[in-house]
Amino acid sequence: MPAEQALTVLVAEDGAADRMLLAQIVRRHGHQVFTAENGEQAVALFAEQRPQLVLLDAMMPVMDGFEAARQIKMLAGEALVPIIFLTSLNEEQALVRCLEAGGDDFMAKPYSAVILGAKIRAMDRLRRLQATVLRQRDEIARHHHHLLAEQRVAKAVFDKVAHSGCLNAPNIRYLQSPYALFNGDLLLAAFTPSGDMHVLLGDFTGHGLPAAVGAMPLAEVFYGMTAKGYGLVETLREMNAKLKRILPVDMFCCALLLNLSFQRGTVELWSGGMPDAYRLAADGQVLTVLPSQHLPLGILAPEQFDDTTQVLPLSVGERLLLLSDGVVDTGDDAERLFGVQRLLDVLAANRQPEHLFDEVMQALAQFGGQSRDDISLCDIRMLSPECVAPQPVVYSDSGRSSPLEWSLNFQLRAESLRRFNPVPYLVQLLQEIHGLRPSSGQLYSVLSELYSNALEHGVLGLDSQLKRDAQGFAEYYRLRGERLAHPIEGYVAIGLVVEPLGDGGRLTIEVRDSGAGFDVAGMLERLPPHQGFSGRGLDLVRRLGQRAQWLEGGRLARVEFEW
Repeated sequence: MPAEQALTVLVAEDGAADRMLLAQIVRRHGHQVFTAENGEQAVALFAEQRPQLVLLDAMMPVMDGFEAARQIKMLAGEALVPIIFLTSLNEEQALVRCLEAGGDDFMAKPYSAVILGAKIRAMDRLRRLQATVLRQRDEIARHHHHLLAEQRVAKAVFDKVAHSGCLNAPNIRYLQSPYALFNGDLLLAAFTPSGDMHVLLGDFTGHGLPAAVGAMPLAEVFYGMTAKGYGLVETLREMNAKLKRILPVDMFCCALLLNLSFQRGTVELWSGGMPDAYRLAADGQVLTVLPSQHLPLGILAPEQFDDTTQVLPLSVGERLLLLSDGVVDTGDDAERLFGVQRLLDVLAANRQPEHLFDEVMQALAQFGGQSRDDISLCDIRMLSPECVAPQPVVYSDSGRSSPLEWSLNFQLRAESLRRFNPVPYLVQLLQEIHGLRPSSGQLYSVLSELYSNALEHGVLGLDSQLKRDAQGFAEYYRLRGERLAHPIEGYVAIGLVVEPLGDGGRLTIEVRDSGAGFDVAGMLERLPPHQGFSGRGLDLVRRLGQRAQWLEGGRLARVEFEW
C-alpha cells in the first residue's frame, strides 16, 4: 500500500499472542499500530493518539470492548473512526451487541490476514467518504453563511436607496413582508418639485436577491427623474428602456406607478401586470377597481411600449390601496388561492381604515395559507393642499450656470497606472460645470490622449514612431502590454483649474509625466502624411482645445477650454 494511504490503527486484545499476531498483520499492510491490553487502555490510547481505525476485542478485563467502543465513539465525535470487533462469539445476540455498541464490522477468530486486510481497506473507504461528506457539509455551511452576510450588506444598502424618498409621509401606510431576505417587491415614493407625489409599487419576477437586481437602477431612475420634475410618461419610458436593456429575457417587473396631485385633486395611474388596485372611500367602501392595462416593464422595446395613463379624481380623505400578488396568490394546503373575492370581503367588512392591514394579514393567517411570494400593501390617502409640505429637492448639481472656482491635483503611480483609468471620472466631475456639458465629447478625447501619451511615452518609454504602419501599430501595443505587466516606475500627474472668465469661464488641464520628454514640435511638423499612425493624438488635442501647449521638453501638456 502506498505510504500516503497508511493508517494509524489501535489494536486492543487482552491475549498477548493474538495481540502480537494482529499487530504484525496490520504492519504488513503498511499501517502504524498502537496496542492495548484492555478496554481502559484502549480508550486512553485513543484519546492520546487519535488513531483512524480500531480493532477491538469484545471480551477484555478491566473494561470490556462494548463499553470501550461506546467511549471511543463519543471521543471521535462527528468523525468516523471505524471499529472492527474481534470476537470468538458466534451467537446472534452477541454479534448484534457488538454492532449496537458502536461497532462497524466484526471478525471471528482465528484471524485471516487476507480478510483482515480487506476489512481494513473497506473501513478506510467508509472513513474517507464520511470525511468528504463532513467537509462538503462544512463548506456548504460556510458558503451559505457568506451568502447571507453578503445579502444582509446588500439589503442594508438597497433599503437606504429604495427608502430614501417620502415613504414616511403622513398620508402613506405600508407593509412589506419578504418571502426571502431580499424583498423582490419594490415600494418607492417621492415628491416632485411642484409638490405632487409619485409612488411606485413594483414586483420583479421571482424573489430574493435575483429579483432585487433590477431594483437599484429602477430606484435611481425613479428618484432622479421625479426630482427633476419629469412626469409619469417620461419616467415610465426611461424605466422600461433601462430594464429592457439590462435584464435577462426571463426577467421583468410588474409595476404600478401613480402621480397624486394634491392641488388638482387627481391621481394619474399606470399599471402593468399588477393585481387590481382599489380606490376607497374614507370609510373603506370600494369606489373603483383599477385593473392592470399594460404589460410589465422590461418586456417591450421602447418603440412598442405603451405609456398611456389613467387619470381619476380623488377627493380629500379618499384612499388608494395597492398590493402585490403575494396577497391574492397565497395558497392553502389544498392548493386553493386566497383570491380576489376574499380580499374584497375583508375590504367590505373593514370599519376602521387604520386596522385594514392587520385585518388583511389576519384573514391570510385564518385562511391557513403560505405565501409563495413577497407581500406588499400600500394605503395612500388624499390630503388637502395646505396639509402637504413636500421635502426640499436635492439636486446632483448646483443648478447655477455660472462656473465654480476650484482646482484639483493628483498623481497616479505603480499599480494605479496599471489598473486605473481616471478619464471617465474626471469627465463626470467636469459635467458639474454647466458651461462644459456641451463639450463633454471633446473633453473626453483630449483627456484620453493626454493621459495615454503621458503613460505610454513618458512612463513606459514607448516610441510613437513604431506606429508608422499596421505591423508597427500591433508591435507598439504588444510592447505596451508587456511593459505594463512589469513593475512600473514613474508617475502621471493631472491638474484641473476652473476659474471665472467674463460671462463664462476657463478650464485649464495640465498633464505631467516623469519621462524623458519628446520632440513635440518636430513631430507636429511631420504631420501629415509622414507619421502613419503616430502623432494623430497630438493633432487631435491641438484641434479640440482652444490653446494647447507642450512644455518642459514635452513632459508637461497644457490645454485650455473656454465657454
